[in-house]
Amino acid sequence: MTLIEYLNSVPMDRRAALAAYCETSFDYLRQIGYGNRSCSPRIAVCLESASQGLITRKDLFPDDWARLWPELDEKND
Repeated sequence: MTLIEYLNSVPMDRRAALAAYCETSFDYLRQIGYGNRSCSPRIAVCLESASQGLITRKDLFPDDWARLWPELDEKND
């Protein structure tokens, strides 16, 4: 699932709560989903938690997630 697909699936009455949990606006989250804004590591962690893993930090940072979160790299286990 992409971020924009996830955001579009969030019921209207829960969108403000999601944005508040991520300490941003829902419009900003949509801008991230469309690729118009960058996702911060903090927001990535919030989205992973709020989506119960449907959206992951690896999804949001495909090129450098291992550098940002080395604990997620299974090779280090």
